Amino acid sequence: MTETITYIKDSLRDLYPPSEVSSLVRLIMERVCNIQPHHFLFCKDKELPESEKKRIHEIVERLKQMEPIQYILGTADFYSLQFEVNPSVLIPRPETEELAEQVILDNADKKIKILDIGTGSGCIAVTLRKHLKKASVIAMDISAEALETARRNAKRNNTTVTFIQTDILDPEKAEMDIPFILDVIVSNPPYIKEEEKKDMERNVLDYEPHLALFVPDNDPLLYYWHIAHFGKKKLRRNGRLYLEINAACGSMVVEMLEEEGYKNIELIQDLSGRNRIVKARK
Repeated sequence: MTETITYIKDSLRDLYPPSEVSSLVRLIMERVCNIQPHHFLFCKDKELPESEKKRIHEIVERLKQMEPIQYILGTADFYSLQFEVNPSVLIPRPETEELAEQVILDNADKKIKILDIGTGSGCIAVTLRKHLKKASVIAMDISAEALETARRNAKRNNTTVTFIQTDILDPEKAEMDIPFILDVIVSNPPYIKEEEKKDMERNVLDYEPHLALFVPDNDPLLYYWHIAHFGKKKLRRNGRLYLEINAACGSMVVEMLEEEGYKNIELIQDLSGRNRIVKARK
């Protein structure tokens, strides 16, 4: 096992930061060999089966092409739950866990109806349904492939979520397809400007779905504006809106929501100190 760990580290050390290499070693040994990090020392002389060595070699070769480890392993962790991920959905981020937590903390033990716009893997919708026992959760996405993944994730985590294929950028269709009055709308929509591509890592640009990532440089609030308009029609009075945002667009989102008549607007920083979440009431 020691030789295998050394092989992984030597193969990846020129491509990834040391902390990320350590994380990759831990994940590979856990998922392929079922060895937890605190057992590494006790298992250092363990002889790994050839099948496991072969699988590790395949994973390392794909990591050398900068493919995300979550896509290689087929799963990602989010809010202590495990989700299937594939190239049709974004890999869940820690800052999105903070978005989900805001909704959970504000709405604990309430009998409410929640809509997740642009659900992707379903990580937000499933997590909210898991932790808000009295809530009913609807999740929408334009991508049929993403919705199939999200449905599998709801089943994987023993939750009931209503999934609907529709397009928030087509207001008439979205309003018809979501015939509900809502207490909460939550969304982590596309918000990265095209001009920001030059600063992004290859593992995101080359592998994650651009449909779920990017907005035009000349219309960075495209999705937020449509979500805000949708919310004005579908949220009940004092209903809540929760948005994950581009850190560079915090004040713009706040101003837009003010112009649209929302109140109690809050701009919240993530654990890294960056503007990341906007909350508002209708």
